[in-house]
Amino acid sequence: MSEKHTPLWRLLALGMAGTLALSACGNGDDGGNGSADGGEDIDEAEAEVDGRDNDLVIGVPLDVQDWDPIATFALAWSTQATSVFEGLVHRDLDLELQPGLAEDWEYHDDTTLEFQLREGVEFHNGEPFNADAVAYTFDRLLGEEGAQGPQQENYTAIEEVEVVDDYTVIFHLNTPDPVLLTNLSGYGGVIVPPEYMEEHGPEHFSENPVGTGPFEVTEYSRDNQTVLERNENYWDEDRIPELDTVTFRIIPEASTRLAELQTGGIDVMKEVEISQIGTVEDHDLLELDEVETPTVRALRFDVDREPVDDPRVREAINYAIDRNALIDDLRDGYGVPVASFQSELSFGFNPDLEPYPYDPDRARELIEEAGVEGEELDLYVPGDDGNAQEAVQAIAYFLEDVGLSVNIESAEQNTLNTELVPAGDAGHIHWFGWGGWTLDFHNTAWLLYSEGEFYNPSFADDQVQELLDAQRESVSEEEREEIFHELTEVLQELNPDAPLYADVYLYAINERVQNWQSPHDDRLQLEDVTVD
Repeated sequence: MSEKHTPLWRLLALGMAGTLALSACGNGDDGGNGSADGGEDIDEAEAEVDGRDNDLVIGVPLDVQDWDPIATFALAWSTQATSVFEGLVHRDLDLELQPGLAEDWEYHDDTTLEFQLREGVEFHNGEPFNADAVAYTFDRLLGEEGAQGPQQENYTAIEEVEVVDDYTVIFHLNTPDPVLLTNLSGYGGVIVPPEYMEEHGPEHFSENPVGTGPFEVTEYSRDNQTVLERNENYWDEDRIPELDTVTFRIIPEASTRLAELQTGGIDVMKEVEISQIGTVEDHDLLELDEVETPTVRALRFDVDREPVDDPRVREAINYAIDRNALIDDLRDGYGVPVASFQSELSFGFNPDLEPYPYDPDRARELIEEAGVEGEELDLYVPGDDGNAQEAVQAIAYFLEDVGLSVNIESAEQNTLNTELVPAGDAGHIHWFGWGGWTLDFHNTAWLLYSEGEFYNPSFADDQVQELLDAQRESVSEEEREEIFHELTEVLQELNPDAPLYADVYLYAINERVQNWQSPHDDRLQLEDVTVD
């Protein structure tokens, strides 16, 4: 029998979560956690902005790290780079696929896809966009350079890009790929300038990017800021930006981002923490904007480590967590419980699959059956994510309550996701978020559950792999959806992770910003934004 939801403030008031050690691994800062006021005593008039007549400043927690599109899989990259780079296919803010650098496309058969390219487009350095640039981009992505990054896996169905003429290319595929177009609307396959890349090399490009987008990078200081200027020669005259510049300031701590917003140092704050909502809502010059996302937060298990190598232990942990409490009490209702690593925005979402119920009695039975009472688990969390830190404190209490001991380890987010997790060095359990940017479960499921993938150092299962292969080889949406539904059911039985909730993202915006639309997928599109 499941137990009723108990408000987390009552549980945490017992002081049990306070006994859990937070040990530093990386920078170990608190990410602004618990800073409810964020500078609440600041005079609201100070939020008025002076000296930025037609310039927008956005405060974000993470830097792009490397502007080369083949070197990244981070949504933080796409937040800035969507304004700089473009692909053949574009996904608009309503998540609909539209023509991008290709005006049109047509499948001749399941493995032959022809694109008619847009004429009159130039890269920011004046180099012409044409079929050679497309062929160069994908030769590089699918070659030795691309093999060093995480993006190549999404495009391996492409055998060859044939240049027919200056503005026609044909993609010859080695197998049907049902998600190729949606992948091409993402950020791994954006087009880069061949001459510039060959002249300067990828190391230079990583800090001095050139694309075809509505803004161009004029200043980049790693972990500090990026300055974009309007591309006056942008090919779409109806979408030439109104703004002169957009500056992205890298401010890891949420409390500092909020203070900068309150004092007029930034116009938009990304990733408002739950504890800061009241401060934003009470401020006369600030507005809170929320948007549903495909991003899912979960705990992931290293199934090579005892005792989470035992499926009973992983199942017990799923039963032990009160997901409704995490959403209602810690996130103020900003979240949607999920049963798999996708939100309802994703193709393949299984509406009939229910999340694990909160059932600590069943969890205790499984822990006893597995003989692991009192076992200590290392749980890794991003030290610069206050929301995550608060959640794992509560999760640690839930696990303590069913007989498991938890040691929380804190690591800087980029270090955790790009170094510790792929190397299998993120403890028994780690906190993990996945953006689901293709809005198709293929991308998520393949990279998280296919054996040997970048973010999957330990999990492997023959049935899961067979289902992954089957959906990849089908071009029938009905068949693929059926496979995905079966896959999610199998994954829920195997429990390689514990899905918690789909995110609702929160932005705080100065009222001088007009025509702002928060994206579902982190990819800011700023062409229509103006400032008063």
